[in-house]
Amino acid sequence: MTTRTGKSIILSAPSGAGKTTITRHLLNAGLGLEFSVSATSRPARPQEVHGKDYLFITPDEFRLRIDAGEFVEWEEVYPGKYYGTLRSHLEHIWGRGHHAVFDVDVLGGRNLKQIFQGQALALFVRPPSLEVLAERLHARGTETPESLRQRINKASLELAHEPHFDHVLLNDDRVRVCAEAEAVVRKFLAR
Repeated sequence: MTTRTGKSIILSAPSGAGKTTITRHLLNAGLGLEFSVSATSRPARPQEVHGKDYLFITPDEFRLRIDAGEFVEWEEVYPGKYYGTLRSHLEHIWGRGHHAVFDVDVLGGRNLKQIFQGQALALFVRPPSLEVLAERLHARGTETPESLRQRINKASLELAHEPHFDHVLLNDDRVRVCAEAEAVVRKFLAR
């Protein structure tokens, strides 16, 4: 891997906990951050844009890139649905003198923290409860009853990973949690 010139901010949470909202806040806070766009093999949701929200690639292409060693980290998050960080994208961010911000699932966040160690701040976004999480996911209108059940079951397992992160953000109030995240990130970047 290239010599790292920037730091990494990792936001991880169960799906629907609010990590994307916090990530957007941090990107607009004037901290020299740039979003690390993850690659995925899942189809795009109606509002998602290729290259902005995700790099949408086929499962076959994803597996070829895994075999070619193009990913810093990757996971098969759900059967046949891969997510990962392309090495070339990350090098591009650092090459421009920016710090990378990751919005990733819990295992991806742990993997990135292990790779980048002290150059990374790993934030865990915790929902107020599994019930609130289920309500948020249902309100999205993107889940089938089966996929909603699958995400809630996965979330209950992901919450056990919380102690492995540098800081936990309880997302019970959007304004408060965004301010807390910004303060923690500013302190980390100032070191």
